[in-house]
Amino acid sequence: MEFVGRKKELEELKGLLKKRSASLAVIKGRRRIGKSRLAEEFAKSFPKSILLTGVPPEKGITAQQQRIEFARQMRRQGISMLSADDWGDLFEDLAIHCKNGQLLIILDEITWMGSEDPTFLPKLKTLWDTQFKKNSRLVLLLSGSNSVWIDKNILSSTGFLGRLSYQLKLEEMPLHRCNEFWGSERDQIAPYEKFKILSVTGGIPRYLEELRADWSAEQNLFSMAYRPTGILFNEFDQVFSDLFKNRAPLYREILTHISSGSITMKDLVIALRKSKGGDFSTNLKELEESGFIKREVEWNITGATERRQGYYRISDNYIRFYLKFIRPYHARISEGKMATLPTGWKSLMGLQFENLVIKNSLSLYHLLGLKPEEVTWSGPYTQRAGSRQQGCQVDYLIQSKHQVLYLCEIKFSEREISSRVINEVAEKAKRLAVSRGFSMRYVLIHVNGVCEQLEQSDFFSHFIDFGALLTGPGS
Repeated sequence: MEFVGRKKELEELKGLLKKRSASLAVIKGRRRIGKSRLAEEFAKSFPKSILLTGVPPEKGITAQQQRIEFARQMRRQGISMLSADDWGDLFEDLAIHCKNGQLLIILDEITWMGSEDPTFLPKLKTLWDTQFKKNSRLVLLLSGSNSVWIDKNILSSTGFLGRLSYQLKLEEMPLHRCNEFWGSERDQIAPYEKFKILSVTGGIPRYLEELRADWSAEQNLFSMAYRPTGILFNEFDQVFSDLFKNRAPLYREILTHISSGSITMKDLVIALRKSKGGDFSTNLKELEESGFIKREVEWNITGATERRQGYYRISDNYIRFYLKFIRPYHARISEGKMATLPTGWKSLMGLQFENLVIKNSLSLYHLLGLKPEEVTWSGPYTQRAGSRQQGCQVDYLIQSKHQVLYLCEIKFSEREISSRVINEVAEKAKRLAVSRGFSMRYVLIHVNGVCEQLEQSDFFSHFIDFGALLTGPGS
């Protein structure tokens, strides 16, 4: 399949080829985000590359089995070794094979390879210092899905301090890049049709690779999620068991409690009967670093400062859709008894739409005529009720350096949005506690258009159609 959407990151990696010394690079990110695909495309820039991949951590997989598989992959690529009993021996045999010439070594899913053997990283570091880096034209690329493990053991480790030439966390693709997955037919397919799919897949490239442009959104989603062979059917359990092992049940419970909307740490602790801080804070951080949840801070508009109090929301569209509309039908799907998408599946589209917009803030800034450096803060905004103010929630608030607030209403509807939305937004603006000197702009972000009366009103400064986010900045 044609390489889509990571051209900027690819060019950054290619910049390593201009160095006069060896490079040690790290790519991390959620599973299916495109790390391996990016590495494979980068490999085309080399006359020779070596790809070695860890074994998924199924029950019973040991450190020795990881080494045996590593040795098998080495042999398959023409690299001989003396022993598979020690990572030091394996790395030394690999280094001997890579002494000269322009060469890329990819250690993919490095967390799987090394998490069960405490000597894995120290020995890799030693062989990098003593042998690998002696080849000035070599690039060693480490890739993995467990971002917390990589942060702790590589990026923040004193052992690798000063050795990394490049590090990258791959995020979801922006919407205008996702649009490329519809290929030459993308201009013939309505934005709403694309929205229905993206509301489930988000910007995860591996899911979008399953698209068939000749099918409707409903046909695509049914094939991906409601057939036993569909990529989205067992994806949740596979991802969580691979990443989190024995912590997976707790993490599923956490996500289930967050799936209906945002929740504070205090309320989450009460719901799960956990203790605040310690291990539970680490659990939430791991889910956040893995790209499944996001901690949103509360913002003080007047003081332009963040407050300590915050709340968590699911930031991964697939995860929420799975919990709400795949898991409850798991048995029926397994037995092949689903004939169509579940009733009410579109009821989730409001939250999913908000997620898509939030993750495409740079495109939103562009459509509003804002440069990123002009933005003081942006995000979902919550104002708690108090003795002097009413409670208020804004889907997305942008505060600029020029004392302008952009109050963005993200509104999903299967039909044109009526003028009633004016009263809804006006009430939010009325409740918003803002000091004198701030200007306000009202922005309506929609999917299926607005009624003529609303369009002709002068209440909203901007109407932004979902299709504009698919077009992208500068298009």
